[in-house]
Amino acid sequence: MAAILAFAGSNSSASINFKLVKHTVSLVQGHDIQILNMAEHVFPMFSEDLEKTEGYSCLLKELKGEINAANSLILSVNEHNGNPSAYFKNVLDWLSRLERKFLEGTKVLLMSTSGGKRGGKGSLAVIENMLPRFGADVVATFSLPSFYDTFSEEGILDEDLKNEHHSALNIFLDSLK
Repeated sequence: MAAILAFAGSNSSASINFKLVKHTVSLVQGHDIQILNMAEHVFPMFSEDLEKTEGYSCLLKELKGEINAANSLILSVNEHNGNPSAYFKNVLDWLSRLERKFLEGTKVLLMSTSGGKRGGKGSLAVIENMLPRFGADVVATFSLPSFYDTFSEEGILDEDLKNEHHSALNIFLDSLK
């Protein structure tokens, strides 16, 4: 049984990426899953000056501890103007200052969604390229386009997209064996 930490890279209380994460973990059985709502995690904007004067917050240290306690992540990143949100980039900046390889040996299912037809693919590509620098092994990716047309309370509506999602999830889960 793997320890999986699941969260979205969004601090929005109405995050569609968090909805995708919750749907994804609802399909996982036989693993210890912890879900984080990042809307409850407020971090100041990173600066070296603040790092020197204030140090690292307890909340940041707790987040790093939760990441380290898990051996895998289910993560869905939001997109602002084709890039990861400033919030998520900021979280990565802080975590990497605590420990550069804070994701060493961590298997990742990386996802994204948006209301648009590209499904957050710009952000997904940036983060897919970035996470290995921190030691992550991104084993599968999935992008859900047109969230408001392709997703409901029951899950992913489009059969092809549902199959792509299941395939990515199965690749990720197989990597945990």
